Amino acid sequence: MVMPRMLQKRSAKAGLPPGALIHIGEKKSDTTKITVMAYDAERLEQAHLQTADECLLFRKPGMVTWTNVDGLHEVALLGKLGECFGLHPLVLEDILNTDQRPKVEDFGDYVYIVLKMLYQDKAENEIVAEQVSLVLGADFLLCFQEAEGDVFDLIRERIRTGKGRLREFGADYLMHALLDAVVDGYYSVLEELGEEIELLQESVVASPTRETLEAIHQLKTEMLFVRRCIWPLREVVASLERRESPLIQEATDAYLRDVFDHVVQVVDTIETFREMLSGMLDIYLSSVSNRMNEVMKVLTIIATIFMPLTFLAGLYGMNFDYMPELRWRYGYPLLLIVMASVAAGMVAYFRKRQWI
Repeated sequence: MVMPRMLQKRSAKAGLPPGALIHIGEKKSDTTKITVMAYDAERLEQAHLQTADECLLFRKPGMVTWTNVDGLHEVALLGKLGECFGLHPLVLEDILNTDQRPKVEDFGDYVYIVLKMLYQDKAENEIVAEQVSLVLGADFLLCFQEAEGDVFDLIRERIRTGKGRLREFGADYLMHALLDAVVDGYYSVLEELGEEIELLQESVVASPTRETLEAIHQLKTEMLFVRRCIWPLREVVASLERRESPLIQEATDAYLRDVFDHVVQVVDTIETFREMLSGMLDIYLSSVSNRMNEVMKVLTIIATIFMPLTFLAGLYGMNFDYMPELRWRYGYPLLLIVMASVAAGMVAYFRKRQWI
């Protein structure tokens, strides 16, 4: 199991002024891909764009424009896209810095949201966090992702087929749908972690080993990583739910409350898992200590039984000429009988006292 990366290196930004556009994080795609979907209740337009300026062609009155950007390493392209939509340089700086804490900022004409999308990488056997940045405007939504591939495919399909309310509501409802999809993705990650914890719990009780301790440590690190990615999202959704921005309509408020409830449930699950892992660590240490105590008890009993036997063997092993038992015909078998009786008597005494 690979340990998740907790922090990205920020040394490249040292000494630069605020708003300097530098990509901080891993390059997860070879090229930057821009896709756009413009829709209303009756119309739908979608395309793959080559330049940032083409986005303006799809902003039409009465239509919601969803622009999705996969890949953040082409800084000049993102800077041009920011100019087209009038984004503040600090917003672009935060989009390019993939180590942001989930947060929401209101700039009046638009709202900037940062959150983490989690998924399980089966090949590397690790939890991967991808930063998703959303910019909500009156009639548009920008979505910036580190790599191609996400949990939004069902939302795109709903828009194409016209199912549900997406085509009837505004950009704020689309923003809610993306938030809800990301939060729903947390459940699948937590389900897999829960299965690992259950298997580990059985191992701790049955036969704890050094590998068990390593597995507990790795899971505790993963849970810390997951908590760091999800915990601040409560504040983000709560702030959106309060509708402090006029860009969020009253009709969307009920759906945001539902997302908030899901986030709280996810956070509660994370805290439960963390407590279970802490409890398993205590159980592991207690099991190892008890096993050591059992071993020491057995060794102590064996040493105690052999102490009088060693005394007798040492006494009659002395080479004095005038020991009366040395020339007695039955001395040797009698000594063996005495030693066996002493050992048996001590074992019986230990059993009576329930020491063994």
